[in-house]
Amino acid sequence: MLEFEIISGIIALAASFVIFTFIKKKSIGSEQMKNISKIIQDGAITFLRKEYEIIAVFMLIASALIYFFVPGGIKTVVSFVAGGIFSALAGYISMRIATSSNSRTAEASKKSVNEGFKVAFGSGASAGLAIVGVGLLGVIAVYIFFRESYILYGYGFGASSIALFARVGGGIYTKAADVGADLVGKVEKGIPEDDPRNPAVIADNVGDNVGDVAGMGADLFESYVNSIIAAIVLGISSGVAAGAESVFPFALAAAGILCSIIGMMLVRTKNSSFFKSLNLGIFASTVLTAIAAFIMTKYYGLNTGVFYSVAAGLICGVLIGLSTEYFTASHGKPVKSIALAAESGAGTNLIQGISVGMMSTLIPILVVSITVILSYNFAGLYGIAISAVGMLSTLGITLAVDIYGPIADNSAGISEMAKLSPEIRKRTEELDAVGNTTAAIGKGFAIGSAALTALALFASFSKISGVSVISITEPKVMAGLLIGGMLPFIFSSLAMQAVGKAAHEIVDEVRRQFKQIKGLMSGKSKPDYNKCIEISTKSALKRMVLPGVIAVSSPIIIGLSMGAEALGGMLAGATVTGFLLAVFMANAGGAWDNAKKYIEEGNLGGKGSDVHKAAVVGDTVGDPFKDTAGPSINILIKLMSIVALIVVPLML
Repeated sequence: MLEFEIISGIIALAASFVIFTFIKKKSIGSEQMKNISKIIQDGAITFLRKEYEIIAVFMLIASALIYFFVPGGIKTVVSFVAGGIFSALAGYISMRIATSSNSRTAEASKKSVNEGFKVAFGSGASAGLAIVGVGLLGVIAVYIFFRESYILYGYGFGASSIALFARVGGGIYTKAADVGADLVGKVEKGIPEDDPRNPAVIADNVGDNVGDVAGMGADLFESYVNSIIAAIVLGISSGVAAGAESVFPFALAAAGILCSIIGMMLVRTKNSSFFKSLNLGIFASTVLTAIAAFIMTKYYGLNTGVFYSVAAGLICGVLIGLSTEYFTASHGKPVKSIALAAESGAGTNLIQGISVGMMSTLIPILVVSITVILSYNFAGLYGIAISAVGMLSTLGITLAVDIYGPIADNSAGISEMAKLSPEIRKRTEELDAVGNTTAAIGKGFAIGSAALTALALFASFSKISGVSVISITEPKVMAGLLIGGMLPFIFSSLAMQAVGKAAHEIVDEVRRQFKQIKGLMSGKSKPDYNKCIEISTKSALKRMVLPGVIAVSSPIIIGLSMGAEALGGMLAGATVTGFLLAVFMANAGGAWDNAKKYIEEGNLGGKGSDVHKAAVVGDTVGDPFKDTAGPSINILIKLMSIVALIVVPLML
């Protein structure tokens, strides 16, 4: 039983190891490039170590509460801790791969931009396969040892908890450093983005790894495992087909891994058509997974409606990716409109960016809505859950495309700091521009998959709690609905405030160094990079706790004080507003970033112009939108759902 699935997970880890071994053989570059890369890696490891120490305290307290109050006792505690450990491991592995590849990408770009692309994408592929391999094998192990639904949800709770802290903490770190570096370096001093004279430049590059790599890795890891868990539990309770319903989600995820590997092998480019090459890999993986899903549906004797639900989820993921690409691509119409708006100042640039972000919610909402309706008609509540698994089944290549982004960003930074030739810097900046859009696509995919996963978990909640119908005419339900709708805004406010306060500290420190370190501006003296790294680390760790506590405690408080119906209303409200707000913030931020880069390419006055300075202001607002608050919301709505499932027995 599950031999194919276990072998697929092992193949994913083996392929990840082989690719990473190949990448490690690539030259790391000059001694200066090596030193810069090491500082970035050391800073990222230090942050993760301190972050995990704080999370360990939370895990210990939560384990004690689970042991005494949640069904399953010690088994649920073991499952919870395992989920947390595997989630942390997914983030750590992906971060180590990324920080080992940034300088190698810059060095490979000396040969050609295509060589640099191969190293960056190969590194992303290694990280993506490691995450899905760990994810699949971990949830299989928990399923084999503990088949009770509450114990499985304990695993999901552990994964979600780590992901939330990793996403919020990493997001605060990266954007505090980024905003601080930009406001003083670009706007006040008029120096390039990754100029080595800027004291915050290393902290900025460290942030790319702890936020966009480790944070995103843990984020999609928990979406992956929670969608599988929700499908297993709903399959068993709905009786789609005796025995097969609990195995099919594993088989689908396993097939997706193999199809993702084939898709990765198709990502080849000889003429710098990076987007076409990446899209070819994603589309090929999607089609192959759909074919495999059809074959497996027949093999397991499942209704054809289950296959249609999987297909709907796969198509949903592709359409959300294409929508995100349209609204955030560096040379697309929406991004150009934001850049043009900067001609009349920062205010109009901000207005246009907000407008683009709001409009970008249209397609994802419609696509997810249609997917939910179709999946339910095809296979009931199980159809919704299995469509989420279908969407996430190609996570291996989706993560490869996403993690490529911060690796390319780091390589561009190292090229600037190591003072490589203008031609090489232009190549790495080209890779970075592509990476901005792939990162935005990854966030869009993460948010869309979060919505489907949250709906699958919500369906599980309705089954377990017995609340099949939630009437909004009930005062408690309406109150829960409104409170749930409010929570993503409060959560985002806290995250944005944290970035603002931390960035203020970075700005003060950068200004101090430029003022007090003689010869810094002329390049005769070196800045104190470690001081900015230390400030970002302390600020992020201190300010990530409150949003996490709110996410975990809200379902418990509402459920125990107002009942299951009110809790259902709260989950519904949080899912709706959270999905909309996350898409808006992520896409607006990505569009602002690429509008700035469009100007930096020499358009509309280029770097240093008033138009550029206005665009930098827009990007400064967009940074915490797209890398802190926006992507953290998708974990919020899933974590609230999984906590609700954990506390349902206490309400009943």
